[in-house]
Amino acid sequence: MAGLKTYFASDFHLGLAAGTDPHEREQRVVGWLEQASHDAYSIYLLGDIFDFWWEYKTVVPKGFTRFLGTLSSLTDRGIKLHIFTGNHDMWMKDYLAVECGAIIHSEPYRTKIGDELFYIAHGEGLGSRSTLTRLLFALFRKKSLRVIYSAIHPRWGMAFGHAWSKSSRLAKHLSLPFMGEEKEDLIRHTREVAAGGCNARYYIYGHRHLPMTFDEAGRRLIILGDWFSCRTSYAVYDGKELALVSEPLVP
Repeated sequence: MAGLKTYFASDFHLGLAAGTDPHEREQRVVGWLEQASHDAYSIYLLGDIFDFWWEYKTVVPKGFTRFLGTLSSLTDRGIKLHIFTGNHDMWMKDYLAVECGAIIHSEPYRTKIGDELFYIAHGEGLGSRSTLTRLLFALFRKKSLRVIYSAIHPRWGMAFGHAWSKSSRLAKHLSLPFMGEEKEDLIRHTREVAAGGCNARYYIYGHRHLPMTFDEAGRRLIILGDWFSCRTSYAVYDGKELALVSEPLVP
């Protein structure tokens, strides 16, 4: 691992026909992954990789072939690939693990990288005070609901899923600026986790779509931002420091 780096990115929303062109976005993501592979020991993708993803028993969602092929190429070269489920792709099963060699996480994950402890999660619902949000999240995770939905023909199931995904995305507060420490769910969650005994140095999240770094009491919180707005946003750990890189696209 000496001399190698760990990369983190989130919220590609592949397939979303909003913001940047979805085909251009996939190419940009693939290009970034290939560039990162030159010095990467591991890569963490923190959820909402797809704008909607559903794994039927014998059906694979159409599209994303360049992206999926790149994931397989990364793991074939020995790069550790971790993928977290987000609220748009929480229905991942084992396809990306079996076919692409990824390690799938559906809960916050604590791990030591080098000499530092990391706390990593997508972020949906964490720190939220909304009862409705917690109830919906629990409902979508129910196994019985997944069985029922899987019985729908893929032609209709995928169409409905994409429509729902796009509708919910338009309803979310995507463009809200930083709302202050007390109103930001992920800052609240980080403080709660730390108060509960987690001694991680770094806390990394996706979901919020606002690239930001927040330092407090010896901890660094990073929200990774998204890729469907007009920027490229990721974090990199070189064994000494964790830094956020967020660059607007050049016209």
